[in-house]
Amino acid sequence: MELNMNTNKKITILGLGYVGLPLAVEFAKKYMVIGFDINEKRISELNNGIDKTLEVEDVHLKSVLTSNPNAETGLFITKDTSHIADSNIYIVTVPTPTDEFKRPVFTPLIKASESVGKVLKKGDIVIYESTVYPGATEDICVPILVEHSGLTFNDDFFAGYSPERINPGDKTHTVTKILKVTSGSTPEIAKVVDDLYKSIITAGTHSAPSIKVAEAAKVIENSQRDINIAFVNELSKIFRLLDIDTKAVLEAAGTKWNFINFSPGLVGGHCIGVDPYYLAQKAIESGYNPEIILAGRKMNDSMGSYVAQETVKMMIKKGARIKASNVLVLGITFKENCPDIRNSRAIDIIEEFESYEINVDVFDPWASKDEVKHEYGFDLLEQESQLKTNYDAIVLAVSHNEFLKLDLQKLKSDIGVIFDVKSLLPKNTVDARL
Repeated sequence: MELNMNTNKKITILGLGYVGLPLAVEFAKKYMVIGFDINEKRISELNNGIDKTLEVEDVHLKSVLTSNPNAETGLFITKDTSHIADSNIYIVTVPTPTDEFKRPVFTPLIKASESVGKVLKKGDIVIYESTVYPGATEDICVPILVEHSGLTFNDDFFAGYSPERINPGDKTHTVTKILKVTSGSTPEIAKVVDDLYKSIITAGTHSAPSIKVAEAAKVIENSQRDINIAFVNELSKIFRLLDIDTKAVLEAAGTKWNFINFSPGLVGGHCIGVDPYYLAQKAIESGYNPEIILAGRKMNDSMGSYVAQETVKMMIKKGARIKASNVLVLGITFKENCPDIRNSRAIDIIEEFESYEINVDVFDPWASKDEVKHEYGFDLLEQESQLKTNYDAIVLAVSHNEFLKLDLQKLKSDIGVIFDVKSLLPKNTVDARL
């Protein structure tokens, strides 16, 4: 079947989180967009013009919202699949997490594909943005679309892949200002997909020669960062034994024109801490054991417990009791100045402390107390007034701007330890930093 390139585009975006919502708002300025999500609370908040992720300013969200799903432009938000039936472009932006054994979990992607497959029509295009390993779109998602629609792939309907590059909390590199990789299941569809994104992405687009190439490009972006951070994390462990300040070493080395600057720290979040496992899984299935990728993951996953153990050693040296001592952890989100708590590795610090029967307070003004309770099972301190004094140790795990205003000397005991994981504070005010 030949696709009608001049058809008015009506877009459904499935998944209205950190990736889907900013994309939906931008598309809604030029096209009619149906925003679909299964989270009723999220839908209610968005329809009231409130984005709890803080990725879209409320005023911008309200400016595109519409109560008419048949308007020429605008964003209509719903959980009712009947509203997505007359779209001709479907963009899937659901999460792709891992399980407790670090294996890819395709459940959200499968369920979204099932929902699309049930309403898919001849001439429709389904574009995936979720990070996957090379081949997943055509090997996992497309067969589901075929099964539920009864249509023939690349004859009746088509697919595309354009990996998301959202950086949560980053107000400079927003969705339209990040160059977009695009691809399609045929050369003609590749152009349609590229032109679609080009209509809103001011930074431009790069059309990959195949869906697999686009999938591979995305998954190695985050794997590369993961491996580079793992290297400086290992350096920080070595330099700590040698009594050398890692930050000072990196600043000195950074004066060389081709030195690549990375900082040690916790590696969490929904991308860098997860995506390498997708590539590793596919490599293993293909008969290759990815040594460097998994070594990087092992190093980065070890950093939370390492920070806690080093803090305990310093507490012992200063004469502090360990069992039933009081420790303050500053930050539970996966990165600074952002409310996203997904796959935060600060939890590794907390759990390691608790294994010593230490009492742990966690303070984070950015995180949601309810979300933290649901995800990690402890009660978060949201207000500075809730903090105690005489903490035996304080660990700055996330470099929120608000933490610069805290007087940590007043919060710790006379022999208290301060470990600055992010090197946010002056060196002479802390006992250790990565």
